[in-house]
Amino acid sequence: MESIEKLYDKNYLEYASYVIKDRAIPHIKDGLKPVQRRIMHSLLEMDDGKYHKVANVTGHCMKYHPHGDASINSALVNIANKEIFIDKQGNYGNIYTGDPASAARYIECKVTDLGKELIYNPKITEYQDSYDGRNKEPIAFPSKVPVLLSMGTEGIAVGMSTKILPHNFIEVIEAQIKALRGRKFELLPDFITGGSLDASEYEDGNGKVLSRACLDTSDPKKIIITQLPFGMTTETLISSIESAAKKNKIKVSSINDYTAEKVEVEIKLMRGVNAKDVISGLYAFTDCEVSLSPNIIVIKDDKPVQMTVTEIIKYSATQLTDILTAELNFEAKALNEKLHAKTLEQIFIENRIYKKIETMKTAEDVVKAVHLGLKPYQSKLMREVSDDDVDMLLRIPIRRISLYDINKAQKEMAEIKGRLKEIKALLADIVNYAVAYLRDLIKKHKKNYPRLSKIDSFRQVSVREVAKRDQNLRYDKNTGYIGLISTGDLIAQVSHYDKILVIKKDASYSVVDVPEKLFVDKGVLYCGFLAPKMTFNIVYKNKKTGHAYIKRCNIEKFILNKTYELVPEGCSVLSFNTGDNYKIELTYKPKPKQKVKEESFSLSDFPHRGVKAGGLKLSNKDVKSAKFKKS
Repeated sequence: MESIEKLYDKNYLEYASYVIKDRAIPHIKDGLKPVQRRIMHSLLEMDDGKYHKVANVTGHCMKYHPHGDASINSALVNIANKEIFIDKQGNYGNIYTGDPASAARYIECKVTDLGKELIYNPKITEYQDSYDGRNKEPIAFPSKVPVLLSMGTEGIAVGMSTKILPHNFIEVIEAQIKALRGRKFELLPDFITGGSLDASEYEDGNGKVLSRACLDTSDPKKIIITQLPFGMTTETLISSIESAAKKNKIKVSSINDYTAEKVEVEIKLMRGVNAKDVISGLYAFTDCEVSLSPNIIVIKDDKPVQMTVTEIIKYSATQLTDILTAELNFEAKALNEKLHAKTLEQIFIENRIYKKIETMKTAEDVVKAVHLGLKPYQSKLMREVSDDDVDMLLRIPIRRISLYDINKAQKEMAEIKGRLKEIKALLADIVNYAVAYLRDLIKKHKKNYPRLSKIDSFRQVSVREVAKRDQNLRYDKNTGYIGLISTGDLIAQVSHYDKILVIKKDASYSVVDVPEKLFVDKGVLYCGFLAPKMTFNIVYKNKKTGHAYIKRCNIEKFILNKTYELVPEGCSVLSFNTGDNYKIELTYKPKPKQKVKEESFSLSDFPHRGVKAGGLKLSNKDVKSAKFKKS
């Protein structure tokens, strides 16, 4: 039995680890999940400047992806609609209406120039074996900008999930520049569907964002939806509006969807209803307003880590300097090799070292003769002469030797030395070089990535506030029932979203939803709305001592339908009211030699206390009755 439990634990942990690292959670280095990275790797391998059938890309990607092709197709369409990495051709669906893309055999794509510039550099990319060991795939692309924030992503793994909202591509780069300069920055989401958003509680990527549709109310008889909240389509939005209309939450006559390249949903209102009167209801009862709760979890250092937007930007800024340094070092190494080869060629030809091999009879003697011929010029070379260098020299055709242009060779060598000098200067000031690179990106692509979502500040509309209070809440003191009943005293006009506080004669209380019919008691101290900061004043008596106490409190926190006590056990309520400008009048039980029969206290002399706290003693005498009077 123990061995089976261990086997289950081991297999579950392996499964959980695989789902987290190799399926659902993106990598911080390139912001891609494994399937997305394999798609980009396939597109980069297939790239010839022309469009490829998505079906062919999927087939090629299957060499690296150990799962079905359906996930590849959907992931490719999703990346393409973000319009950063993939140039698309054909019907890729409609992000506004939710219409799906055409079948993979009908649509085409290729990697964008921007995509290649941002992530493609096989010389500094680390690769690993594919799932079957036949091919190599990248562990993570060396991304020069935080793609993770530009595209956004969602993923559900075992025991955790990630939800990263998309941000404006240009604003992400601008934040990266500020991070490189050590300046403060703030980055807020931007949605491809537009709309307006309130990010006052964004909390650097791990808080809350409210996203709203944009409504045109210029015509009082109809409302036009021109932009959508994040994650919504016209289909889901219309469905939520129809549902609210059926429940009589909003007065709608008809809904028409004219969306094509732009969102246009027309909501016609019932006769006598004005557009401005319906806006709050749309935000409260439909998906015209949605609350988003992002949660940034990424793979970093081979394990899942929760991060903030600021941390990701700073990480990406450091990564950019590392990538540019590696690229410059690689270029410098290649230029040094080229300069070495050019210098060798110049010495070999100008000093006629090739003449020394004319009398040699074996290949070994030929190589040895070239080595000896070059030895006096070793100080002019970048490194020691190798056999490969000699082999390169021996492959120079006679025509090139005879037509060798000394001036042209010297000019080329001077250009190489000049570029090496530039690289040295850039490496010495890598931060400014990185900033210049990012500014060049902004200059090239700013017009293609304008901000689509309007930053705004608005309070979330509560359904309780907007709901129409058109039902009668009654209390029948003869039967003890409360609710939407036909008999009894009218307490208030309510809606189904209201909460009702009931305080019984024994000072026990509970907060309930508006009931159809609920037995409470044949006598209650209070029954009605629980208003914010409402003060409850209770004078109660200890049954054993007869002493009176005053308790003033507010009821703010509660669990629905749970019973609480306002006074201690063994006490009875003498008087109860709500408000502030009162005085308390106590009447004492008559006793021999007792001169004081009544006493008055000002309510304002007693402080508010916690709802669980005991009251303050008013008198040591045996109290007969108590009442509140206006002061």
